[in-house]
Amino acid sequence: NMEFEFWWLLGFPLFFALGWLTARVDIKQLLSESRSLPLSYFKGLNFLLNEQPDKAIEAFIEVVKVDPQTIELHFALGSLFRRRGEVERAIRMHENLLERADLVAEQKMTALYELAQDYLKAGLLDRAEEFFGKLQGTQYEQQGFKFLLEIYEQEKEWNKAIETSRRMDSASGRSSAKDIANFYCELAAVEITHSRWDQARDYLSEALSVNRKCARATILLGDTEKGQDRLQAAIEYWKSLESQNPAYIALVAEKMLAAHRSLGREDEGLQLLRGYLANNPSLDLLNVIFQGELDLHGAEHAYRLVRDELARNPTLLGLDKLLEAQLLEAPAERRHELQLIKNLVHQHTRSLALYRCESCGFKARQFYWHCPACNDWETYPPRRTEDRELAG
Repeated sequence: NMEFEFWWLLGFPLFFALGWLTARVDIKQLLSESRSLPLSYFKGLNFLLNEQPDKAIEAFIEVVKVDPQTIELHFALGSLFRRRGEVERAIRMHENLLERADLVAEQKMTALYELAQDYLKAGLLDRAEEFFGKLQGTQYEQQGFKFLLEIYEQEKEWNKAIETSRRMDSASGRSSAKDIANFYCELAAVEITHSRWDQARDYLSEALSVNRKCARATILLGDTEKGQDRLQAAIEYWKSLESQNPAYIALVAEKMLAAHRSLGREDEGLQLLRGYLANNPSLDLLNVIFQGELDLHGAEHAYRLVRDELARNPTLLGLDKLLEAQLLEAPAERRHELQLIKNLVHQHTRSLALYRCESCGFKARQFYWHCPACNDWETYPPRRTEDRELAG
C-alpha cells in the first residue's frame, strides 16, 4: 500500500507535467506555423468565407508564389478554377502537380482525380474516361465509376455503361438493376428504329432478367410486336402492365386503342381502357378514352364519360375536358359563355399538365425515362402533376 501511494504521489504530478509540456509544445508549434503563413493565406480564407472566390484566388496565388511547396493549396486553387469555369487554368495546375517528384502516392491519386474532373468539365471526354479509368483500386474508385457512367450516358455508350454499373455494384455491394435495365432498353430502342426485332427482343429479355419490374421493357416488347403487325401480341404485352405496374398503361393507351381499331374491335378497346380508368385514374387515359368515345359514339357519350369521371375524381384538367364536351353539344346561344369559361379554366390547367421528377423536382410536358435535369432513371411517375397530388 505504501508503495502504491508513493508511486501515485510521485506519478500524478509527473504525468501532469508531461501533459502540460506536450500541450505547450503543440501550441508553440501551431503558433509558429501560423506566423510562417503569409498574410495572403488568411485574406484568401476570409474571401472564401464571404463567398468572394475571385479575390480568394488572387490571394492564394500570392501564397503559392511565396511558398510553392503548399500542395494542398494547389489543390484548392485548381478546384476554384474549375468551379469558376477557368478549366484550362485548372488543368495546368493539376498537370503541374502530377509532374512533381515530391508528391506521395495519395496526393498523386488526388491530382489524377481532380485532373479527370477538369477534362470532363472541358468536354474532353476521351481524356476524362482514360483518367477516371486509372482510379480503380484507389480511394476514388466509386467516384470514378459515377463519372464514367456520366460520360457513357452522354455518349450513349450503353454497353460500357452496363459493364461499369456492374463493376460498381461488385465493389460497393449495392444494386443498379433499375439503371442497367434502362441501358438495355436504350440498346433495344436503337434496334427497334432499325427494325431489327430479334436483337431488340434479346436486349429486352436481358432488361427483364435484371429487373422484372421494368415497365419500359414491357412497353418496348409491345412495340416490337406492333412493328411486325402482330397487333394482338402487342396488345397482350401492353395489357400485362396491369400486373407489373398499372400506372404505366396511360403511356400506351393511345397505341392500345389504335391497335384495337386496326383489328376492327375499337369498342372492345374502349371498354378495356374504361376498366383501367376505373381502377387507376389518369388524365392521359381520360383524354384517350374521351377522344375515342367522341369519334365512335358522339359528343353525348363523351360528355357522360367525363362527367362521371369528374364526379369520381374532381380535377381542373377534368373540368377543362368536360367544358370541351359541353361546347360540342351546347346550343348556339350558350357557346360564347361556355367558351369564355373554358378559356379561363384552360389558362389555369396549362401549368398542371406536367410530369414531375421525384428526384430533383424538374417538371416537363413530356414523359422522360431519364431525367434531363438530374440524370436519374425512372424518376418520373407516369402521371401528370395534378394526378399525383390527388393520388398522394
